[in-house]
Amino acid sequence: MAAWTWRFEKSDGTEVQPAVQPEEFTTQGDAESWIGEYWKALAEGGADQVTLFEDDAVIYGPMGLHAEDAPA
Repeated sequence: MAAWTWRFEKSDGTEVQPAVQPEEFTTQGDAESWIGEYWKALAEGGADQVTLFEDDAVIYGPMGLHAEDAPA
């Protein structure tokens, strides 16, 4: 079964620890719902962008977390 995970990064691509620890998601929709709920806290906690992975494959990203480019 695939695992969907987020990588949290500074704007230069350096990985950072998220302010809110995510679970491992079983669907892309669950992962996207979670980021939609927590993006503000993640941005305030020091993450500038996120990348979504399915196992080791990049699905999309980096996607910015600041208000001007955050998910709706």
